Amino acid sequence: MAKVYVFLADGFEDVEALIPVDVLRRGGQEVVTVSVMGDSQVVESAHGVQIVADTLFDDVDLSDAKLLLLPGGMPGASNLYDHEGLKEALVRHCKQGKLTAAICAAPGVVLGQLGLLRGKRATCYPGFEQLLGGEYTGELCTVDGNIVTAEGPAAAFPFAYKLLEMLAGESVSRQIATGMRYAHLMNW
Repeated sequence: MAKVYVFLADGFEDVEALIPVDVLRRGGQEVVTVSVMGDSQVVESAHGVQIVADTLFDDVDLSDAKLLLLPGGMPGASNLYDHEGLKEALVRHCKQGKLTAAICAAPGVVLGQLGLLRGKRATCYPGFEQLLGGEYTGELCTVDGNIVTAEGPAAAFPFAYKLLEMLAGESVSRQIATGMRYAHLMNW
């Protein structure tokens, strides 16, 4: 089972965090939500929803991470970028060739500004392309090696199913998508 860490900062986009958490957990992945808000496990979304993260950044050991996932939203993505420990962990994780994912503003605001998308194809929410530092695809979801990026809130489901496929295989991803009626919706 893959260990997935989803980082939450005040101002995160609700569906971009919670849909991947839900889909990945349904698919049997161990998902840990991590607050980067100092000593508070309570994180407030861009739409005022308060979430209690599983743990604090300072209390987590990321050495067992298979996937580090960044939801977007503003100012959530900027708040993620402001966390020095998270930035160091992302650079280390990516350099080891491990799976890293970001959606909406986070590909540009975080991964792009860290230089992790240089020479890569990536997508993001329109208006953040200039921060990518890589080739902007404009796709709903883009995979380039160990980096998965997605465009915005509407991409949360395809993003989550792609990540589940990469972690657990296509059959597991398709099974969860079918059970959640997503496959039916998309005429798979």
